[in-house]
Order: sequence, then structure tokens, then C-alpha cells
Amino acid sequence: MENNLPSHYDPKEIEDKWYRFWEESGFFHSEPTSPQKPYTIVIPPPNVTGVLHMGHALNNIIQDILIRWKRMQGFNVLWMPGTDHAGIATQNVVERHLSSKNIKRQDIGRKRFVDEVWQWKQQYGSTIIKQLKKLGSSCDWQRERFTMDEGLSAAVKETFVRLYNKGLIYKDKYMVNWCPRCRTAIADDEVEHEEHEGHLWHIKYPFKDNPQQHIVVATTRPETMLGDVAVAVNPTDERYKDFIGKVLLLPIINRELPIVADDFVSPSFGTGAVKVTPAHDPNDFAIGMRHNLPSIVVMDEDGTMNVNAGDFNGQDRFECRNTLAEDLKLRKYIDKIIPHKHSVGHCYRCNTVIEPYFSNQWFVKMRPLANAAIQSSSNKFVTFYPERWEKIYLSWLDNVRDWCISRQIWWGHRIPAWYCDDCNAIIVSVEEPNRCSKCNGLHLKQDEDVLDTWFSSALWPFSTLGWPKETPELKYYYPTSTLVTDRGIIYFWVARMVMMGIEMMKHVPFSHVYIHGTILDEQGRKMSKSLGNGIDPLLMIDRYGADAVRFSIIILTTEGQDVKLSESKFEMGRNFTNKLWNAARFIFMNLIEENPETMPYDSNALQFEDKWIHGRLNTLIDECTASLDQYKFNDAAMKMYDFTWHTFCDWYLEIVKHRLNNSENRVDKKIVQTTLATVFGSILHLLHPFIPFITEELWNKLIIISKNNNINLQIDMTSNSLVTGKWPNINKQLSDNTSEQIMPILQDIIRSIRNIRSKMDIKEKQPLKVLLSYPQNFNYDLHEHSNLLKRMANLEELEIGSELSKPNNSASEVIGNIQVFVLLTGILDPIAEKNRQLKHLKQLENHLAIIHRKLNNENFAAKAPSHIVEAERKKEGELLEQIEKVKHILSDIG
Repeated sequence: MENNLPSHYDPKEIEDKWYRFWEESGFFHSEPTSPQKPYTIVIPPPNVTGVLHMGHALNNIIQDILIRWKRMQGFNVLWMPGTDHAGIATQNVVERHLSSKNIKRQDIGRKRFVDEVWQWKQQYGSTIIKQLKKLGSSCDWQRERFTMDEGLSAAVKETFVRLYNKGLIYKDKYMVNWCPRCRTAIADDEVEHEEHEGHLWHIKYPFKDNPQQHIVVATTRPETMLGDVAVAVNPTDERYKDFIGKVLLLPIINRELPIVADDFVSPSFGTGAVKVTPAHDPNDFAIGMRHNLPSIVVMDEDGTMNVNAGDFNGQDRFECRNTLAEDLKLRKYIDKIIPHKHSVGHCYRCNTVIEPYFSNQWFVKMRPLANAAIQSSSNKFVTFYPERWEKIYLSWLDNVRDWCISRQIWWGHRIPAWYCDDCNAIIVSVEEPNRCSKCNGLHLKQDEDVLDTWFSSALWPFSTLGWPKETPELKYYYPTSTLVTDRGIIYFWVARMVMMGIEMMKHVPFSHVYIHGTILDEQGRKMSKSLGNGIDPLLMIDRYGADAVRFSIIILTTEGQDVKLSESKFEMGRNFTNKLWNAARFIFMNLIEENPETMPYDSNALQFEDKWIHGRLNTLIDECTASLDQYKFNDAAMKMYDFTWHTFCDWYLEIVKHRLNNSENRVDKKIVQTTLATVFGSILHLLHPFIPFITEELWNKLIIISKNNNINLQIDMTSNSLVTGKWPNINKQLSDNTSEQIMPILQDIIRSIRNIRSKMDIKEKQPLKVLLSYPQNFNYDLHEHSNLLKRMANLEELEIGSELSKPNNSASEVIGNIQVFVLLTGILDPIAEKNRQLKHLKQLENHLAIIHRKLNNENFAAKAPSHIVEAERKKEGELLEQIEKVKHILSDIG
């Protein structure tokens, strides 16, 4: 059989082929009837509107590594896939789609609009799933879920009703974060704060009984003063204690405002007197509650001023801010305006400035749920990797506020609450009631609001397994094993899943939480459309291949740290897959024989280098398994990279080439062929979770070639596919400690000789004469390995002895307690070489002098940018190092 591996690796030739084969073979599917131990991951469901970005890629590569690895370890693996209905995001997308046809959702009504969203979902909602498959994600696609499918909707209703009946869900008028663009409340965690350069308006509020006197209050949002109901001062503030209880008049509106004393007011902020607007500020709302003040809403849901705003009715809030400020100036109510930098909340979906808004909303009472989650961490039921994220998680739980779960949109899980028009009762029920449970009335109307998207997401680990039904899947797979997610949704999702899992299932939903970093651009900035610095993973897959993308990202990902990424970084992954492909071509070429013989793989017949490579493989298996156990993916990938490229390809393959070409010793050739195939097969197994496509292709080729050439692979051969293959085990029978101790010494000797060649500019093809001197107490016999040293360093003569003297006209290197002497007589003209090196030394010293003049110049050090100064210091260090090397060479030449 010929080696039919193409000379160049083309990922497009193999990736779709193998993914189709894996899916058709059912390798990703799991059933809860297996006697094996389960290992379960639920995918962080991407938005149904989404397309694959680098954050998704990193997240799903990590999950796929874990899933493939655990599957190979013998677990019954389930990776539960699915998508999130993404309430506000999806509604916005469909509204924009309709707007392109000059249609508003209000024009077609709720039912038709929701139908439009479902149609959009059917048409476009599977885009990201197809993209995840291109990445190689080995999810159980037969179990794909959607947060609004029938089963998950039932779970949402059941959870709402249970929490309501337990007093953990309530409805109340409260201050919420309101997005005028989306026209809905959003939770505290969904508000993103940005620093704005604004103003602090100091406004005079006159006394009712003496308009010539006034108190100055300061505000960053003058439009909200139209809803003022009081002015508050600190009771200890000497400036105002005599005014407490008096009445002011609201400028322009002339509403009477009592002066109240409240400890919340800081005497040092602004003037020490603050306007109180309970309907438009959370702190003012709290003051209003304490002093039984009314709440006056002066804005409508779209951010325009309403009738309570007087003459400003109908103006946009920011337009009102400007016109009101001008009006206040004209009427001499402005004391002063000063620049003021402050943090302004924005909607996380559309970036609109949010408005604190007094509104009737549904809330989850979080404190009891948070306490249970905190206790689960104390009991070590949930462990974070890296552990530093647990402190941030617990800090949020310690300071948690009640969660506003109602949203004033149409797409989502409609709240299962009905209002009776006859007796005003609220009926909360899983099933739609026919009549009022309080008065038996028939006039019922369902709540118009839908639930926050994160409410259904919080149930994901058990709702996807069939809850509230007692399914075999729920019994077998829950609790799940590991959650892999980004730090940005620790509050949104991780904490809420833990709380809901404990409350509904009486058990945490997962035992391990791995928090990975964020993908940034090369300058450390977040990737965004506005900056135009995003990198499309699908485009990278098209250019470099999925395996190269996967491996490059993982190599760059160190224990939860952010990843600085540029397209050039994917060349590393491509270079590695090319190296693996070329190594396979060499190995396969040397496994194929015209008349292959069958011979046993006798461990007693293994040569020194065979035992060494098996020993290094054992260490690799041990270390990679330990790294993956600790979620150190980068560490495991780097170890595999180093072993494959350097230990195996650079050393072992080079060392055994002469044995492969030795047709006289058939037994030894079969030994080295089997060793090559076995070690390479093990490499493919270890690399498979990281780069599944190329490893599957090469493994299948290796199996066929080995069988056709009677090579007895020392690997478990129960599966022809690496997806269902076994993770390698250590085989100590094929290695020994001595080879692992001696080989590093031999490698250092060879490197030192190669280093001397390089320094002296001696051609690689030039055979050398070398002396190796070791101390009397040296523990190893280097004579046994003289042939290996001669071949690898291209030596014509090698003398090995104890306490040898340095020969004349020789170059030397010291390796621990071994001295290496390379004879230069007959190879270099010592006078010509000395002159050459002296000339080189002079050039280096002249260059160094220029650098020193720059660095010693006070103007340069003081005025040059720090990175320029640092670059010069780096050059200085490099030149000093080169000068020392040249001086050492001159010393050798004598």
C-alpha cells in the first residue's frame, strides 16, 4: 500500500467529512441507561439572534475539550446544547426587520408580532448552531433545546408559581431601571455604567413665606426637578437645622416642597441640600418612603415629559433638560453651573441612557435564595476555577438586591398571573384559569408583561433534562458536572442557576465552575462593531482550519486571563497542524513495506532511545491529565506541543532514522516502526480533544497502514474513531528511569556542539573531532552512547574520558560538570578567525558606545517616550551578551 497522505494539509478536505461521520455514527448522543458514570455540561445557550464570535469560540472550544476528554476517559458524556430566546435582543432584531417594511409592532398587535418572531426564529435561529458545528463542537444535537420550547415553558411556569406561593415572588410599585428605547424595566445587573462629562446645576429654591430668600440645591438631571416633592438636608448640618419643616416653592411649577431632615444626605456634596424626586431616583424613593412623601411621575415610558411636567409636556427628556435650564436662567433661578464627571447607566442591549422609574413590577425576593447559595459554597458544593472568582461571586450574593423579573415587551415567557376584573384578585397558576379562585368571576385578564430572559436561563441545568417531570435524564444527569462561562455573567446566570437549583432541585446544579477570560484585540481592547476590531472565527476557520483556530486560542488562554488576539496568532496553530501532518507523512512512509513480517513487540529488545521516548510519553500522559483535571488547558496544550514538536519530531525521529534505513536488522526495524506508530498514535489520542479533525484523519490512516504492515500497535484498539477511543494510560513496562536521566545530558552535549558550530560559523556537513571530559564521580557511562552522539552531532572522532585537559586551538562549552572541547585545527585558520572575531567585537563595541551615549544623555532619558528608552536598554543588554560571547570565542582561539 502506498502512503496516500497528500503532501500539503488542507483542512477543508477533512473537517466536514469527519463531522458528518461523527454525527451520523451517533457518537455525540448519550442515553441515561448506561452503567457508566455520567459527565454532563450544559452549554451556555447563545442568543437565537446570535452569530459566532470569538467569545463563543473560546467558550465552546473549552467545553468541547472537556467533553471529548471525559468521553475518552470512559464517562457517559452529555453536552446539552440549545439556544436562548433572548427577549429584548430578539424583539429588537425583529422590530428592525419589520421597520424595513415600514411596519411597527404596535400596528400588527401582540399575537401577530409574536408569530413574526417565531417565523424569524425558524428561518434564522439555527445559524449559530451550524457555526458551532464548524468549530467541531461535539454536542448531543438530538437533545437540542430552546428556552421557549414547550418543556422549558412548563418549567418556567412551575417555578414562578412555586416561588409565588412560597412568598418569594411579589408584585409592587418600586423604583426600577427603565430603558425608554426598549420601553421595559431591566435588572440592576443589566445596567452598564459609563463615565460622562456632564454638569452640576445649582438651582435656587425660594421660601414660600419669603421668596427673596432661597436654598440652593444641586442636580445633574434638572428635568427631574419637575417631579420634586421635597428638599432634604442632613439633620446635623448647622446651615439648615433652623429651616427643617419650612416650605419652599418649586421653581416654574410653584409646587410646595417641605424641607425634611434625612441622614442619607451628605453635607459635603453640592450645597448639602438635595431635591427629592421619589418617582425618578432610587435614593429619593427611599427618602420618600421614610417621610411618607408622594411620588410624581413626570415622564412617559418612552422618555418624553408628561402632563405632570407642565409646559414641558411632550418634550424629550434631554430636550427638556436644555429648555428648562434656559428657562431657569431667564428667571434668575440658576446660581451656577459647574462641569461634573459622573457615572451614567445605559441599557446593556441598546446603550440608551436608562431612567430610574417608578413602576409596578414583579420581583424575586433574593435574600433567602442567596443565603442558600452562600451556604453551598461554604460546604464546598460549588468550586470555582480559578478560585479568585468565588470571592466576587460571594460578594454579589452578600449584597444582592431583589430581582426585577418583569419586562414590558412581547417576546418571552408571559407571566402566569391573571387579574380578576370583578374582585381585583391576582390568580397565579401554571394552567390558564377559567374563573377567579376568589370570587368565581369569569372576567380574567392575563398580565401583559413577560419574564426576564435570565429567569428561564436560571432553570437551564434541570429544565433541559425534563423538569418538572421526573424523567430518567433528570435522575441520571443532574446535578451536572462542570459549567464553563465568561466572567461577565457570573451574576446574571451562574449565581441564579445555583439559587434556582437549590430551591427547585434541593441540590446545586453543578460542582465545578470554570471562568475563562475575555477575548480582546492586540491592544487590549474589547472587540466591538463600533471599533471595527473584531475577528470573525468563521473567516479564521476558512483560512486556517478549525483545528488551528482551536489550538491557537487555547495556547493563548492562561487560567482565566484575558486573551489578546490578532489574526497572526492563528499561524501558530496552522504551523503545528502542518508539523503533525508532515510527521505523519514521514512515519507512514517508513511503516510501509512490500513484504511485511509479523513480529512480537518485545520490550526487552527496545533500544535506549525507545525506552526514553516511552518514558517521556508516560510523563506527558501524567502531566496532561493532571493539567486538565485542574482546568489548565493552556498548560496541557503547551506540553503536548513541546513533546510533539521537539521531543518526538526533533529528537526521536532524527535519532532513529538510521535504524529505519537498516534493512539487515529486521527485528530492530520492526521495533522502531512499532515504537514510532505507538507513540504517534498516543500523541493523536492526547491531542484529539484539542484538534479533533486532523487527529481523526491521521489515526484512521495509521490504523490502516499498521494493519497492512503487521505492526502491533501498543494502544487500545477497541475503537476506530478517536471520539470513542480511550485516553492513553501509562505503560511503565516500556520505559526505564536510566534513559530519562541520561538522555537530557546527551541532548545538552549535542546542543553545545551545535552551538559551537554556530558561533564559529562551521558548516553542518563538516565532521568534527570532540573530547568530552567528566569528573571522577560521574555516575553514567557516556561511552555506551558514543554512536548516538556521533550521528546527532556529526562527529568523526569522539574521545570520552575523566578529567581530560583542554587541547590547544579548541572551542569549549561547559554543561554542568561535563566539559565539551571541539578541536579547531584543520577546520579554522586561527589567525583569520581571530581577526574576523576582533572585527566583529569592534563593531559591537562601537554600537554599544552609541547606545550608552543615548542612555547617559539626561535629555533623552527625560523626554523620550518610555517604550523608546526601554527598547534602547534592551539593545544594550543584547549587545553586552554578544560581546561576552565573542570574547569567549577569542579566548578559545587563544
